[in-house]
Order: sequence, then structure tokens, then C-alpha cells
Amino acid sequence: MSKSIATGLALAILLSVSSCGVSNKLYNWQNYEHTSYAYSKKHSPEAEAKLMETYKKLMETQNVGRKVVPPGMCAEYGYMLIKQGKNAEGIALLEKEISLYPESEKFIGRIIKQFKK
Repeated sequence: MSKSIATGLALAILLSVSSCGVSNKLYNWQNYEHTSYAYSKKHSPEAEAKLMETYKKLMETQNVGRKVVPPGMCAEYGYMLIKQGKNAEGIALLEKEISLYPESEKFIGRIIKQFKK
């Protein structure tokens, strides 16, 4: 094997091994999957409290990928706050969803209008 082929092969191996440690996660989902599933199965106050805590963590700890909350999370959290009577906080999160994901404006904008009436 020629020296240039061996060098190229070693470089290719080094690059492929070094890329193994790179995270390709765009969002930090916390425990969302489990808590949202538990809440959908049983709408108990305990399940709702755990889901609300998960939403809070999602809002505070986005340290991977884009460093913003996953799509839909501000909208879901905002809607839950509105259901709890916290309209101003909920609407603010719905508006944040639109600012982070402008494509959601068509749908979320209608929801905001309904709750601002």
C-alpha cells in the first residue's frame, strides 16, 4: 500500500471516529414523552403537575442543537396554563411559539384571538 493511500485511509478513519461523539440532537426533550403519555392516559392532578413541571424544565434547559424549545412545546404549555386560568402567561407562550416557529402562526394565531376575546 502506498504511503498516500495509507495516510488517506488513516485520515478517513480518524474523521469517522471523531464524529461519533458529536450529538445530532436538535432539542432536549427532558422527560416529556413519559409525562405526556401518563397525562393522556390519566388526567389526574398528579399527572398534570408532573407534565407542567416537565414543560418548565423544557423551557429552562435547552442546551443542545438549536438551543430553543422543541416545536409545539410553548403552545402546549401555554394552552395548559390557559386551562388553569393563567391567560396572560398562556397567551405569552402561544406568542412565543409563533416567534420561534413562524409557520405556526396560521393555527396558533386563531387560538390567541379566541382567548383574547
